[in-house]
Amino acid sequence: METTLPLPFLVGVNIPPGLGGEKEGLNREEVSCLGCVFIQVAPPALDKILRFLARHNTEFHPFLDVTRLESRDDIVTLIDAGARRVFVRPDQLPSLAEYGSRVAVAVDAEASQIPAAASEQGLLVTGFDPAAPAAVGLAREAGSNKVSPLFLQPVPGADLDKLVAVAAESSAIPILPSTGLSSTPQDGKLAVPKVLAASWKSDRPDGLIPTVVVDEHDTALGLVYSSAESVGEALRTQTGVYQSRKRGLWYKGATSGDTQELVRISLDCDNDALKFVVRQKGRFCHLDQSGCFGDLRGVAKLEKTLLSRKQSAPPGSYTARLFSDEKLLRAKIMEEAEELCNATTAEEAAFEAADLIYFALTKAVAAGATLADVEKSLDAKSFKVKRRQGDAKGKWAEKEGIKPAEKPAEAPAPAPAPAPATAEPERIRMQVYDAAQVSAAELDEALRRPSQKSYDAIMKIIVPIIDDVRRNGDKAVLAYTHKFEKATSLTSPVLRAPFSEELMRLPEETKRAIDVSFENIRKFHAAQKEDKPLRVETMPGVVCSRFVRPIEAVGLYVPGGTAVLPSTALMLGVPAMVAGCNKIVLASPPRADGTITPEIVYVAHKVGAESIVLAGGAQAVAAMAYGTESVTKVDKILGPGNQFVTAAKMYVSNDTNAGVGIDMPAGPSEVLVIADRHANPAFVASDLLSQAEHGVDSQVVLIAVDLDDAQLAAIEDELHRQALALPRVDIVRGSIAHSLTVKVRTVDEAMDISNKYAPEHLILQLRDAEQVVEKVMNAGSVFIGEWTPESVGDYSAGVNHSLPTYGYAKQYSGVNLASFVKHITSSSLSAEGLRNVGEAVMQLAGVEQLEAHRRAVSIRLEHMNKKA
Repeated sequence: METTLPLPFLVGVNIPPGLGGEKEGLNREEVSCLGCVFIQVAPPALDKILRFLARHNTEFHPFLDVTRLESRDDIVTLIDAGARRVFVRPDQLPSLAEYGSRVAVAVDAEASQIPAAASEQGLLVTGFDPAAPAAVGLAREAGSNKVSPLFLQPVPGADLDKLVAVAAESSAIPILPSTGLSSTPQDGKLAVPKVLAASWKSDRPDGLIPTVVVDEHDTALGLVYSSAESVGEALRTQTGVYQSRKRGLWYKGATSGDTQELVRISLDCDNDALKFVVRQKGRFCHLDQSGCFGDLRGVAKLEKTLLSRKQSAPPGSYTARLFSDEKLLRAKIMEEAEELCNATTAEEAAFEAADLIYFALTKAVAAGATLADVEKSLDAKSFKVKRRQGDAKGKWAEKEGIKPAEKPAEAPAPAPAPAPATAEPERIRMQVYDAAQVSAAELDEALRRPSQKSYDAIMKIIVPIIDDVRRNGDKAVLAYTHKFEKATSLTSPVLRAPFSEELMRLPEETKRAIDVSFENIRKFHAAQKEDKPLRVETMPGVVCSRFVRPIEAVGLYVPGGTAVLPSTALMLGVPAMVAGCNKIVLASPPRADGTITPEIVYVAHKVGAESIVLAGGAQAVAAMAYGTESVTKVDKILGPGNQFVTAAKMYVSNDTNAGVGIDMPAGPSEVLVIADRHANPAFVASDLLSQAEHGVDSQVVLIAVDLDDAQLAAIEDELHRQALALPRVDIVRGSIAHSLTVKVRTVDEAMDISNKYAPEHLILQLRDAEQVVEKVMNAGSVFIGEWTPESVGDYSAGVNHSLPTYGYAKQYSGVNLASFVKHITSSSLSAEGLRNVGEAVMQLAGVEQLEAHRRAVSIRLEHMNKKA
């Protein structure tokens, strides 16, 4: 249990509307980096706060004012859910004494005396006005009586500078509302770096403070220095930014590419050193080692190896076999667990425990979990106060000869309602909102997509990469591919057609599946062709027309590496081929041996691609946008990718020197399912899970039309059951945590919500689904009826799966044939036509004072009149 706060203040936030999501003040990501939050709990918001704690209790270190709660059970549930400390009324404290320092007392600033218990367990002073002498006197009295910790929660609109000053005098911890804070200096806001700089102690003439940089396992990476300015910039960009003693602000990784994502900022117990917790990409040290104190060791080193093997395992690698053979991995975990149980000496136990940790961590990495995720789970469990009986499960108990009724001799008599002998897996369920019982603002907040990394932070990472590729061409592209993809054997960044048969060697059944999908996609996109130019005579003698021409050169980004994504190559390559694009360039990151997965090469061959760029990320986008010695410059870049790829596409599209367009912005995958009482619960659950397994930042939404509690429960049961059977169940848990069910009464209500949300995928599991399609205004792609799962659109039905996400379906279409062509208009006038329209043209040109425009018509009309 933590005995000190990571920061000398708490950040006050509101739930609802949301943590750090206020329009003014710190945003959610900035609050997350500060970590310590204070929340006032009101009975109506109890469920929301419990859901918040279930997801974020190790991220935000929450302190809760529960004085408005009357139920002891509710308070204990909050403690069990991970609240670091709860503040209760003096009369509530005796019944919660067993929870020790997890419970402290709260009093109003107008209280006449300090409760005796405050000297042992701490005190919260609520409604504190730093300008009120009585309140300041109470704080000073508490400070002089060594009440520790002492927290001061201000009245709305309080002078925060004065609050911080009073807190310092009283050795108290101020609670600063997130709406009144900023990461950098702003009028009317208190800058967080200013508060920190006022708290830290530096013995350096320049006032810089030593900063220990650690990874998420608390492994020290290096020692740097920080200033108030660098801390503010780090907080604003969500990256590692430090103060170089020679060069000013130092954006870690801006030139090397070894970037850092900021996780947490904290001060040590003496306030004379900062700690930055970061997610390090690549190395921290300039030498060939992970950190300045040497390479990783133990479990952290094992995780790094496993992640590397998952990305690019050498052929024949045992770890690669474990990743691909789930049954083998399962068997090895059980085998090593039994061998550990049978160990009798310290040496045997250490040896067998190491084996078990290796296989257990392999399972976690295979499922998408990191060691940091495991440690967070351990931390969350350490805050539990409600204890299960802890019996072994049936078959394991039976194997050891433990009978269900068997109890240790010293065990107390069972309680009237004993806990079950076996614990069910934690329920996987979506949050439920009844549209009739929540406000429009609350529903909008609930439907808000998971926040993405700061755009400014991403740009600081990708712009140097783009500039490097633009200046150094093939050399830069190869260097980044060697670094990020570990494909050090590559000597050229491009694979050119014709592609050898060796590179397309595939099982026949895979080729047949690609061929079927290819033909369906081709048919659907070929049907979108315009048969002839549009021709309209707008008035006698004035003919306007429009005709179609393909975009000459297109770049198609296909995410890859060890992932096999022929579906994306098909969705981009086939319409480019049908449109008649002269040059089709694919880009996809290679495997560690320098090759591209044969499925992608086979698709590139079928669509007539000129070449495949062996690179991913911003470097691939830059290579296609500007061209290199080997990479063909393209006119438009299309295709999905992560936040860095999307930002790179947007950056080059805004650079007039690149002269390149893009298809659309993108975000995490999402689905919205509208289901009525006729929908099959198993079908509904499967559609939700098919998107939830994409990633923890995906969002799935169910709009339940006139479903009763039993029907809704049937869907929830199916969701839980099916999710537990998935190999990516941990990813599903993360996605479902910010997904929701909305109960409505009518289809019209459902469509109003759907059109406002503008989902990437819209699934209509309704009795009269076809009739509802006419109500769809905003969606990437619609899947109609119970026999149309979204996955057919992802692969083989024929529609395109490159779709607008994050609400962009209000402005953008998904990729289609029109994405690969441009429309050119023409005008053709006869002499009669110019006479008919000329007067209007001259009049408007005169209004706009563009005399040359007017004369271009008048000269011709005068010429006609002379000839006549």
